[in-house]
Amino acid sequence: MKRKRTKYPGVYERKSDGRIINGKSDICFDITYKVDGKKIYEKVGWLSEGYSAKVASNLRADRLQNIRHGEELPNRKAKTPYFKEVAAKYLEWAVNNKARKGREEEYKYKKYLAGFLDNLRISEIKPYDLENIKSKLQNSGLSDTTVKHYLVLIREIINKAILWGLFKGDNPIKGVKMPILHNQRERFLSFEEAKILLDELRNKSHQLHDMALLSLHCGLRAGEIFNLKGQDLDFGNGLINISDPKNKESRKAFMTESVKEMLSELAPSKPDEYLFKDKVHKSRVNSISKSFQLVVKKLGFNDGITDPRQLVTFHTLRHTFASWLALQGETILTIKDLLGHKTLAMTVRYSHLMPEHKRRATLDLEKNFLQKKNGNNNKQGGDDGR
Repeated sequence: MKRKRTKYPGVYERKSDGRIINGKSDICFDITYKVDGKKIYEKVGWLSEGYSAKVASNLRADRLQNIRHGEELPNRKAKTPYFKEVAAKYLEWAVNNKARKGREEEYKYKKYLAGFLDNLRISEIKPYDLENIKSKLQNSGLSDTTVKHYLVLIREIINKAILWGLFKGDNPIKGVKMPILHNQRERFLSFEEAKILLDELRNKSHQLHDMALLSLHCGLRAGEIFNLKGQDLDFGNGLINISDPKNKESRKAFMTESVKEMLSELAPSKPDEYLFKDKVHKSRVNSISKSFQLVVKKLGFNDGITDPRQLVTFHTLRHTFASWLALQGETILTIKDLLGHKTLAMTVRYSHLMPEHKRRATLDLEKNFLQKKNGNNNKQGGDDGR
């Protein structure tokens, strides 16, 4: 369609060859103006949509006023990036700023979030969309804890978009109610149960037994075990260096004699070689074998149990390590440091396993009180005799 000048300066009209209004060709109105010396054509709208040459002229006047005062033109505003574009920047940032070089964040993004959000611009994502994602994740059989982890990742990615100046506005995750978690593990193994489990695991898989022993005797998380390399083992001091933990704060774990003996046989020849490798692909192990749950099932540890807090899983071994420490009277601060918890609040839940420690503290309080009271009475009696 060829543009034709109207009586209004900078306003043009184009007659359509296919659009008809009231038996005549529909007309599209355009305006033109200069930005930084460059001539710009902007489509205003069709006569059938209620536009006219006069309306187009008024809009052009607004554009000229914006240019004169240095204001941003609507059609020149930068569009907010797609979620996938921000996610790519976030994952690149995570390599140097998140635990385990951001591998968990990359897995979560690719596993579920990419399919839901990749083709939406950040500005198009609404709380309603995120509520739908939450429902789909829950209906897929994921635990509330896992669903929350995915929602937290969405929050982090969009927060970075805001921080990096890629998006102006509120994070839509604010309008989403996070799942309420009731997942603090309560079940821990007795010494006898732990021995039976380790013996059965050894019969099933030496590698699985060794990983279980590290968690049970040293309190290591599964991910921390997967990341262990030859260079992390200090046999001279009986220490394990955990340099890439979940909370990014390195710590030392102490080898028991059983662990030291096991690691001395397992230690690789190269310092940067992983201790535990996939026997098929010869690469780093990245998950606990299903054999663990098969052994637990064989031993009947979870028979009749439906409460997830009471189920025996691999993480139960780390929980058992902390529970045993509490039962033998170790302080909460000691347990916190050995577990690598970031805050004391994460460790306080083990305090209920310290009955003797708390009883002793209460009895000492009474003892000190009575000593002080008797001392005052003796002092008063001496005064009366003078």
